[in-house]
Amino acid sequence: MLDWLKNINKEYPDFWKTYVSKFEKKSSRFVVLSTETSGLNTVKDVILSIGSFSVIDNSIVIGDNFEAVLLQYKFFHDNGLSNEFLVERKMKKLGEPEAIKLFIEFIGNSVLVGHHIDFDVEIINVALERLGCGRLKNEALDIDVMHRKLNDINDKQFSLEELCAAYNIPVSDRNSAADDAYKTALLFLKLKSRLGIK
Repeated sequence: MLDWLKNINKEYPDFWKTYVSKFEKKSSRFVVLSTETSGLNTVKDVILSIGSFSVIDNSIVIGDNFEAVLLQYKFFHDNGLSNEFLVERKMKKLGEPEAIKLFIEFIGNSVLVGHHIDFDVEIINVALERLGCGRLKNEALDIDVMHRKLNDINDKQFSLEELCAAYNIPVSDRNSAADDAYKTALLFLKLKSRLGIK
């Protein structure tokens, strides 16, 4: 409850100070993101990859993206797991500290959008804590919540595949954080329009 007290005189990294300073004005940019993780425990598990695209003026800006595989050798070693799939990936590979720093620089003060976004935000917050930073300050929108609000549904959650089927979004056999972010961005554009979000 009094966590803020222990952080009063804390010296944060420069990239974090720059990030925090961007919230003096509201952004019209949305960043749709998806994380691939080692599991669903935000404290014990780690981020394996991040994929994200920006949405500006009702368009997905493919060139304004962030995608990286996070090298989590310590996690794999400590848990006796193989990291073979990481080595085979063709994407940019970064250590967690560098990837999180670059991702924070990429998102700035944008509104974050995702499928079950609370999980993504929390696992990023845990990674930020390991870097001696605070928690994400961005507003966040969840496409599942948007869909349920649009259809007045309170008793069910929908998978990304179910939402894609409901809104005629094609689903490929490939599955990566970037693929999921792109599908989520297409869903977001449809839901944003129907809900009248500017």
